[in-house]
Amino acid sequence: MAATMFGKLFGSKPRSGSPGRDAGGRVVYAIGDVHGQLDLLDGLLDQVAEDYNQLDRQDGPVLVLLGDYCDRGVQTKGVIDRLIMLQDVALSHSVYDIRLLMGNHEETLLSFLEDSSVGPAWLEFGGGETLISYGLPRPRGRGDPEQWEAVREAFVAALPDKHRLFLSRLELSATYGDYLFVHAGVRPGVALERQTAQDLLWIRNEFLDWPHGLPMTVVHGHTPVEAAFVGSDRINVDTGAYATGVLTAVRLGAGPPHLVQFRKGAAN
Repeated sequence: MAATMFGKLFGSKPRSGSPGRDAGGRVVYAIGDVHGQLDLLDGLLDQVAEDYNQLDRQDGPVLVLLGDYCDRGVQTKGVIDRLIMLQDVALSHSVYDIRLLMGNHEETLLSFLEDSSVGPAWLEFGGGETLISYGLPRPRGRGDPEQWEAVREAFVAALPDKHRLFLSRLELSATYGDYLFVHAGVRPGVALERQTAQDLLWIRNEFLDWPHGLPMTVVHGHTPVEAAFVGSDRINVDTGAYATGVLTAVRLGAGPPHLVQFRKGAAN
């Protein structure tokens, strides 16, 4: 599917489109939390390419992935391989740009690589599936410190160097025109330059329940919702792909925000 997506982007024949709200002059597709669902990611990439080909554009799109590529699904390794491939194609062919943000799950995975005491908490929110994707057994129960140190050492050995480098280089935010892209949200009433990594990766209720006060629309994932939320001050595209079988993107910068989705079992 990824090869099909690349071919569609390379061979795009622009057609009629509509003027859009400012996204820095670009068409941006923000993709929600993947959580180890490679089949959904590949399907959505094809949907994005098809959608983009309907626009009257000569430049390439921007792909912004909002974090949480790992955990909960057993295709984490394949997802990271695909994202690295997307980066490589973007760099070598210059037909689209890609921005890859960090999620709280990537932060926790990186913490576990350095500190085995993180293991029990990581296991509770999906780390076991990540271990399985790298050929390691899922630990039983909470284990003891010695057992978790052994798991950490095995994971360090199993994780390819290019995957660890990829994870360490993920960004905390991206901005295009009137849109700010982050994983979780922002702390209301705090200037963008004073936002902390903790808030950008983990915040939930304070952000969801109060106006954030920034002069832009915040596009985020992190909090699963049954249907994507599109508002004037924030857009949430985390539709709980690992549980619902629905992965969502939002297209910005070509008319009103437009949702693009791929569902498990959809015809390809």
